[in-house]
Amino acid sequence: MAESYFPRWRLAPRAAEGRVVAPDERLPWPQTLAMGVQHVVAMFGSTVLAPLLMGFDPNLCIFMSGIGTLLFFVLVGGRVPSYLGSSFSFIGLIIAVTGYAGHGANANIPVALGGIIACGVVYAIIGLIVGAVGTKWIEALMPPAVTGSIVAVIGLNLAPIAVKGVSGSTFDSWMAVVTVLCVGVVAVFTRGMVQRLLILVGLVAAYAIYAVVTNGLGLGKPIDFSVVAHAAWFGLPHFSAPVFDPHAMLLLAPVSVILVAENLGHIKAVSAMTGQNLDRYIGRAFVGDGLATIVSGFAGGTGVTTYAENIGVMAVTKIYSTVVFVMAAVIALILGFSPKFGAVIETIPGPVLGGVSIVVFGLIAVTGARIWVVNKVDFSDNRNLIVAAVTLVVGAGNFSLQIGGFALGGIGTATFGAILLYALLRGEARRGTVV
Repeated sequence: MAESYFPRWRLAPRAAEGRVVAPDERLPWPQTLAMGVQHVVAMFGSTVLAPLLMGFDPNLCIFMSGIGTLLFFVLVGGRVPSYLGSSFSFIGLIIAVTGYAGHGANANIPVALGGIIACGVVYAIIGLIVGAVGTKWIEALMPPAVTGSIVAVIGLNLAPIAVKGVSGSTFDSWMAVVTVLCVGVVAVFTRGMVQRLLILVGLVAAYAIYAVVTNGLGLGKPIDFSVVAHAAWFGLPHFSAPVFDPHAMLLLAPVSVILVAENLGHIKAVSAMTGQNLDRYIGRAFVGDGLATIVSGFAGGTGVTTYAENIGVMAVTKIYSTVVFVMAAVIALILGFSPKFGAVIETIPGPVLGGVSIVVFGLIAVTGARIWVVNKVDFSDNRNLIVAAVTLVVGAGNFSLQIGGFALGGIGTATFGAILLYALLRGEARRGTVV
């Protein structure tokens, strides 16, 4: 009997407490709604933070995350549990392409959108190739030594942006420190879902402290809540049309390589946690993520990627039902239709946002190192050692290369450099450090 495109979701037995709820099972609808809300909360901090750092409309990006998740759900036939939110991999390059100063709306968003769409097209093409020939070639091109270096470089390349954003005044710098401490306290001294939501809870705590210090005690720049009062409860998101600038397209298209590495790792992780082999859906997952990025770009949103935050929630709850992500996507769409919700996001003070950025960018860098540790990357192999060393310095130093009339920025140079350097140094592994 041929497998149907969508699973026939069966109700998980009541004895499911403490057992894994499989992707093709579902909970009773009230519990499904509650889990959907939890996944929205889990993705919220990053899906809002990424567009704010690039000068995009966070309300629209929340909306497009819902659209993207539904597209992904359809492309994989409802068989891979995942939520798609704003990708941090685009931040450094979009800031470089648009010249964004770090405050308010980004005036050059249309140029960035063209590049995001180009990235989505390349990503979808990679997905079609994977669907035809499998993932062996990707794993050969991007082993853990390479992917760990690329992910670490994203965080290191963004570090100067975060520090510059909180260096405007002594007050801003100290509020950034307070924000970092808030996130740290939540990360270390809380448990359960509060700890899982360390970025969101830490941001809210720092926001409250900032409001007390500025609006209450008269220090620093107070928060202007009038924008919230004047915003409507319901309204259409603010869509933007792309401009297809060849330079931006060439610069942003290579981000697809990073998204491939992220998505591949996430699917492997879910496969391990559920005990189900999802490899046959990897090509479709890439196409789904690529298509979601294209649609988001045409609407005015950021590029999207599968979210580790939501995989973390699944790991904690052991609930992998894909129906839950349809519910989360619908909730995100509803939030996207509320300008008042967007206005609340816009009141987040710059120093608080900068402090959270320091933590988030640092976590991205450490995630790259975690890939090395989890996969037991052997740094006594000089090839791994040289690839990691060169990639980190090139990316952190924002080393650019001129290719014809185009400049490849630090993340792009590091990404392609890591892949090419690893390939060029193929051969018999030579043990022993070079220092």
